[in-house]
Amino acid sequence: MSHSACNSEFDEYSADYGAALAQGLSVSGEEPEYFARARMQWLADRLRELGEQPASALDFGCGTGLATTFLFDVVGVTSLNGVDNSVKSLEVAKHQYRSLAAQFSLLQEYTPAERLDLAFCNGVFHHIPPVERAAAIDYIYRSLRPGGLFAFWENNPWNPGTRYVMSRIPFDRDAITLKPHEARRLLSAGGFEVLRTDFLFIFPRTLRWLRGIEPHVAGWPFGAQYQVLGRKP
Repeated sequence: MSHSACNSEFDEYSADYGAALAQGLSVSGEEPEYFARARMQWLADRLRELGEQPASALDFGCGTGLATTFLFDVVGVTSLNGVDNSVKSLEVAKHQYRSLAAQFSLLQEYTPAERLDLAFCNGVFHHIPPVERAAAIDYIYRSLRPGGLFAFWENNPWNPGTRYVMSRIPFDRDAITLKPHEARRLLSAGGFEVLRTDFLFIFPRTLRWLRGIEPHVAGWPFGAQYQVLGRKP
């Protein structure tokens, strides 16, 4: 489920990142793109309910850019800033998405300017040492305009399937996961108003005929991932 990291150790995985991720996720019967699209569709639907249509976005810990096309095509942003600590991952993203209105840069090269409509991250914070997480939240907060929204996606440690998948992915094995209440507390402490928490990805492909019920039980902590949606006042 994790697609990126804010850690230069990911340089060594940049070339075969997708293969390693796909191998880990293969137990679900789905490719990484299935999860990437579904996350964005869920986010887009929640934004529509709020009457929001963000034009500019930050992909925090963008890695090789798996979320990029979905932010444009599904959420409907028209410009994107992707930031990461992995030079080699950013090189992959720059090469692959050069036709889009997307800029990719190292974290320290991008200066938060309180102007973006939306921030997104997926599976990033379990790679950030706990003592550094508040600073990362502050970086995101300062990137958003007042009223801007933050879609914080993380792996759900209460889901045994999630823990199994993470054990199969080399760069996720030693990660320090965040429980949903810890994520909400992190956002709140950073100044965000927490709007909602949703859980996705309960059923593997073999049980895909049951996926129609997932939106109706998204408030229950069963899904393999969760989204905490926050707003900057």
